[in-house]
Amino acid sequence: MFVAWLLSLPLRNVAVVDVFWGIAIAGAGLTWLSLQADPGPRGALAVLLAVVWAARLALHILWRSRGKPEDRRYRVIRARNEPNFSFKSLYLVFGLQAVLAWIVAMPLLGAVLSREPLGALDFAGAGLWLAGFVLQATADFQLARFQKRPDADRAVMDQGVWRYSRHPNYFGEFLMWWGIWLIAAAGGAWWTCFSPLLLTFLLLRVSGVALTEKDIASRRPEYQDYLRRTSAFVPWPPT
Repeated sequence: MFVAWLLSLPLRNVAVVDVFWGIAIAGAGLTWLSLQADPGPRGALAVLLAVVWAARLALHILWRSRGKPEDRRYRVIRARNEPNFSFKSLYLVFGLQAVLAWIVAMPLLGAVLSREPLGALDFAGAGLWLAGFVLQATADFQLARFQKRPDADRAVMDQGVWRYSRHPNYFGEFLMWWGIWLIAAAGGAWWTCFSPLLLTFLLLRVSGVALTEKDIASRRPEYQDYLRRTSAFVPWPPT
Protein backbone atom coordinates (compact mmCIF):
# COMPACT_ATOMS: atom_id res chain seq x y z
CA MET A 1 0.00 0.00 0.00
CA PHE A 2 2.99 2.30 0.45
CA VAL A 3 3.67 2.01 -3.28
CA ALA A 4 0.02 2.85 -3.95
CA TRP A 5 0.33 5.94 -1.73
CA LEU A 6 3.45 7.09 -3.62
CA LEU A 7 1.58 6.63 -6.90
CA SER A 8 -1.34 8.69 -5.61
CA LEU A 9 0.84 11.76 -4.90
CA PRO A 10 1.59 12.87 -8.48
CA LEU A 11 -1.88 11.77 -9.57
CA ARG A 12 -3.58 13.62 -6.70
CA ASN A 13 -5.99 10.72 -6.64
CA VAL A 14 -6.17 8.37 -3.66
CA ALA A 15 -8.78 6.22 -5.42
CA VAL A 16 -5.84 4.15 -6.70
CA VAL A 17 -6.16 2.36 -3.35
CA ASP A 18 -9.20 0.54 -4.75
CA VAL A 19 -7.02 -1.04 -7.45
CA PHE A 20 -4.46 -2.17 -4.87
CA TRP A 21 -7.03 -3.52 -2.38
CA GLY A 22 -7.41 -6.92 -4.00
CA ILE A 23 -3.77 -7.02 -5.07
CA ALA A 24 -2.68 -6.58 -1.43
CA ILE A 25 -4.90 -9.46 -0.28
CA ALA A 26 -3.85 -11.83 -3.04
CA GLY A 27 -0.23 -10.74 -2.61
CA ALA A 28 -0.35 -11.72 1.06
CA GLY A 29 -1.68 -15.13 0.10
CA LEU A 30 0.99 -15.64 -2.54
CA THR A 31 3.69 -14.62 -0.05
CA TRP A 32 2.49 -17.10 2.57
CA LEU A 33 2.22 -19.84 -0.05
CA SER A 34 5.73 -19.19 -1.36
CA LEU A 35 7.18 -19.49 2.15
CA GLN A 36 5.94 -23.07 2.49
CA ALA A 37 8.52 -25.75 1.77
CA ASP A 38 5.79 -28.16 0.67
CA PRO A 39 2.55 -26.24 0.02
CA GLY A 40 -0.62 -28.29 0.19
CA PRO A 41 -3.52 -28.32 -2.28
CA ARG A 42 -5.87 -26.38 0.02
CA GLY A 43 -3.59 -23.38 0.21
CA ALA A 44 -2.95 -23.48 -3.53
CA LEU A 45 -6.69 -23.58 -4.24
CA ALA A 46 -7.58 -20.72 -1.89
CA VAL A 47 -4.76 -18.49 -3.11
CA LEU A 48 -5.59 -19.23 -6.76
CA LEU A 49 -9.19 -18.14 -6.20
CA ALA A 50 -8.01 -14.98 -4.45
CA VAL A 51 -5.61 -14.14 -7.30
CA VAL A 52 -8.34 -14.58 -9.93
CA TRP A 53 -10.70 -12.38 -7.87
CA ALA A 54 -8.04 -9.70 -7.36
CA ALA A 55 -6.93 -9.64 -11.01
CA ARG A 56 -10.46 -9.24 -12.35
CA LEU A 57 -11.34 -6.61 -9.75
CA ALA A 58 -8.19 -4.55 -10.36
CA LEU A 59 -8.64 -4.62 -14.14
CA HIS A 60 -12.30 -3.70 -13.80
CA ILE A 61 -11.57 -0.72 -11.54
CA LEU A 62 -8.75 0.47 -13.81
CA TRP A 63 -11.03 0.31 -16.84
CA ARG A 64 -13.94 1.95 -15.02
CA SER A 65 -11.89 4.84 -13.64
CA ARG A 66 -9.77 5.66 -16.69
CA GLY A 67 -9.85 9.37 -17.51
CA LYS A 68 -12.15 10.15 -14.59
CA PRO A 69 -11.50 12.41 -11.57
CA GLU A 70 -11.01 11.11 -8.05
CA ASP A 71 -13.99 9.10 -6.79
CA ARG A 72 -16.59 11.17 -4.95
CA ARG A 73 -16.07 9.20 -1.72
CA TYR A 74 -12.43 10.19 -1.56
CA ARG A 75 -13.10 13.79 -2.54
CA VAL A 76 -15.27 14.07 0.57
CA ILE A 77 -12.50 12.58 2.74
CA ARG A 78 -9.97 14.93 1.12
CA ALA A 79 -12.13 18.01 1.79
CA ARG A 80 -12.54 17.04 5.44
CA ASN A 81 -8.83 16.54 6.01
CA GLU A 82 -7.17 19.45 4.27
CA PRO A 83 -4.58 20.86 4.57
CA ASN A 84 -1.85 18.27 4.05
CA PHE A 85 -4.23 15.52 2.98
CA SER A 86 -1.52 14.05 0.75
CA PHE A 87 0.42 13.10 3.89
CA LYS A 88 -2.63 12.26 6.01
CA SER A 89 -3.90 9.87 3.34
CA LEU A 90 -0.95 7.58 4.10
CA TYR A 91 -2.63 6.51 7.33
CA LEU A 92 -6.24 7.63 6.82
CA VAL A 93 -6.68 5.76 3.54
CA PHE A 94 -3.73 3.56 2.62
CA GLY A 95 -2.68 2.49 6.12
CA LEU A 96 -6.25 1.65 7.08
CA GLN A 97 -6.78 -0.32 3.87
CA ALA A 98 -3.54 -2.23 4.48
CA VAL A 99 -4.70 -3.32 7.94
CA LEU A 100 -8.13 -4.33 6.64
CA ALA A 101 -6.57 -6.23 3.72
CA TRP A 102 -4.34 -8.17 6.12
CA ILE A 103 -7.35 -9.16 8.24
CA VAL A 104 -9.46 -10.16 5.23
CA ALA A 105 -6.57 -12.29 3.93
CA MET A 106 -6.45 -14.47 7.06
CA PRO A 107 -8.43 -17.40 5.57
CA LEU A 108 -5.69 -17.65 2.95
CA LEU A 109 -3.13 -18.12 5.72
CA GLY A 110 -5.32 -20.71 7.39
CA ALA A 111 -5.67 -22.62 4.12
CA VAL A 112 -1.95 -22.39 3.35
CA LEU A 113 -1.03 -23.86 6.74
CA SER A 114 -3.30 -26.88 6.20
CA ARG A 115 -1.84 -30.16 5.00
CA GLU A 116 -5.05 -32.19 4.94
CA PRO A 117 -6.39 -33.48 1.59
CA LEU A 118 -9.24 -31.68 -0.12
CA GLY A 119 -12.76 -32.79 0.75
CA ALA A 120 -16.42 -32.02 0.13
CA LEU A 121 -16.33 -28.75 2.11
CA ASP A 122 -13.49 -27.46 -0.07
CA PHE A 123 -15.48 -28.11 -3.23
CA ALA A 124 -18.55 -26.51 -1.67
CA GLY A 125 -16.46 -23.43 -0.90
CA ALA A 126 -15.07 -23.35 -4.44
CA GLY A 127 -18.62 -23.64 -5.80
CA LEU A 128 -19.78 -20.77 -3.61
CA TRP A 129 -16.81 -18.71 -4.78
CA LEU A 130 -17.62 -19.47 -8.43
CA ALA A 131 -21.24 -18.39 -7.99
CA GLY A 132 -20.08 -15.13 -6.44
CA PHE A 133 -17.48 -14.54 -9.14
CA VAL A 134 -20.01 -15.02 -11.95
CA LEU A 135 -22.54 -12.78 -10.19
CA GLN A 136 -20.06 -9.98 -9.56
CA ALA A 137 -18.61 -10.11 -13.06
CA THR A 138 -22.11 -10.10 -14.58
CA ALA A 139 -23.22 -7.18 -12.39
CA ASP A 140 -20.13 -5.14 -13.26
CA PHE A 141 -20.54 -5.83 -16.98
CA GLN A 142 -24.22 -4.88 -16.96
CA LEU A 143 -23.58 -1.70 -14.98
CA ALA A 144 -20.72 -0.67 -17.28
CA ARG A 145 -22.98 -1.11 -20.30
CA PHE A 146 -25.74 0.90 -18.60
CA GLN A 147 -23.35 3.75 -17.78
CA LYS A 148 -22.70 4.27 -21.49
CA ARG A 149 -26.29 5.43 -21.97
CA PRO A 150 -26.77 9.19 -22.49
CA ASP A 151 -29.20 9.34 -19.56
CA ALA A 152 -27.09 7.25 -17.18
CA ASP A 153 -26.55 10.19 -14.80
CA ARG A 154 -30.29 10.49 -14.24
CA ALA A 155 -31.64 6.96 -14.77
CA VAL A 156 -31.66 4.07 -12.30
CA MET A 157 -30.11 0.73 -13.20
CA ASP A 158 -32.83 -1.85 -12.52
CA GLN A 159 -32.23 -4.39 -15.29
CA GLY A 160 -30.51 -7.77 -15.36
CA VAL A 161 -29.22 -8.94 -11.99
CA TRP A 162 -29.79 -5.39 -10.69
CA ARG A 163 -33.52 -6.08 -10.88
CA TYR A 164 -33.18 -8.55 -8.01
CA SER A 165 -30.60 -6.79 -5.83
CA ARG A 166 -29.54 -3.17 -5.48
CA HIS A 167 -25.98 -4.36 -4.94
CA PRO A 168 -25.43 -7.70 -6.72
CA ASN A 169 -21.73 -6.91 -7.12
CA TYR A 170 -21.31 -6.66 -3.35
CA PHE A 171 -23.32 -9.82 -2.80
CA GLY A 172 -21.00 -11.59 -5.24
CA GLU A 173 -18.03 -10.40 -3.16
CA PHE A 174 -19.79 -11.70 -0.05
CA LEU A 175 -20.23 -15.15 -1.62
CA MET A 176 -16.63 -15.35 -2.80
CA TRP A 177 -15.07 -14.62 0.57
CA TRP A 178 -17.39 -16.89 2.50
CA GLY A 179 -16.49 -19.53 -0.08
CA ILE A 180 -12.77 -19.02 0.55
CA TRP A 181 -13.43 -19.18 4.29
CA LEU A 182 -15.18 -22.55 3.83
CA ILE A 183 -12.02 -23.85 2.17
CA ALA A 184 -9.93 -22.61 5.10
CA ALA A 185 -12.43 -24.04 7.61
CA ALA A 186 -12.23 -27.41 5.87
CA GLY A 187 -8.59 -27.51 6.93
CA GLY A 188 -9.35 -26.54 10.51
CA ALA A 189 -9.00 -22.76 10.20
CA TRP A 190 -12.59 -22.07 11.23
CA TRP A 191 -11.23 -19.35 13.55
CA THR A 192 -10.66 -17.11 10.51
CA CYS A 193 -14.42 -16.45 10.35
CA PHE A 194 -13.70 -12.92 11.59
CA SER A 195 -12.41 -12.19 8.08
CA PRO A 196 -15.65 -12.71 6.09
CA LEU A 197 -17.60 -11.25 9.03
CA LEU A 198 -15.53 -8.06 8.80
CA LEU A 199 -15.92 -7.97 5.03
CA THR A 200 -19.69 -8.42 5.37
CA PHE A 201 -19.81 -5.52 7.84
CA LEU A 202 -17.77 -3.32 5.50
CA LEU A 203 -19.99 -4.19 2.54
CA LEU A 204 -23.24 -3.53 4.40
CA ARG A 205 -22.42 -0.70 6.78
CA VAL A 206 -19.26 1.14 5.78
CA SER A 207 -17.91 1.40 2.23
CA GLY A 208 -20.54 -0.63 0.40
CA VAL A 209 -24.32 -0.52 0.56
CA ALA A 210 -24.77 2.29 3.11
CA LEU A 211 -22.30 4.74 1.55
CA THR A 212 -23.33 4.05 -2.05
CA GLU A 213 -27.04 4.44 -1.37
CA LYS A 214 -26.60 7.63 0.60
CA ASP A 215 -24.69 9.14 -2.32
CA ILE A 216 -27.09 7.97 -5.06
CA ALA A 217 -30.26 8.87 -3.16
CA SER A 218 -28.99 12.42 -2.66
CA ARG A 219 -28.54 12.87 -6.44
CA ARG A 220 -31.44 10.85 -7.90
CA PRO A 221 -34.90 11.29 -6.32
CA GLU A 222 -36.30 8.46 -8.50
CA TYR A 223 -33.96 6.08 -6.68
CA GLN A 224 -36.45 6.01 -3.79
CA ASP A 225 -38.84 3.83 -5.81
CA TYR A 226 -36.01 1.42 -6.58
CA LEU A 227 -35.21 1.28 -2.86
CA ARG A 228 -38.81 0.40 -2.07
CA ARG A 229 -39.21 -2.49 -4.51
CA THR A 230 -35.75 -4.07 -4.70
CA SER A 231 -33.82 -6.14 -2.16
CA ALA A 232 -30.82 -4.27 -0.79
CA PHE A 233 -28.35 -7.15 -0.82
CA VAL A 234 -29.57 -10.74 -1.23
CA PRO A 235 -31.07 -11.22 -4.73
CA TRP A 236 -34.84 -11.55 -4.46
CA PRO A 237 -37.81 -11.02 -6.81
CA PRO A 238 -38.89 -7.36 -6.75
CA THR A 239 -42.10 -6.40 -4.99
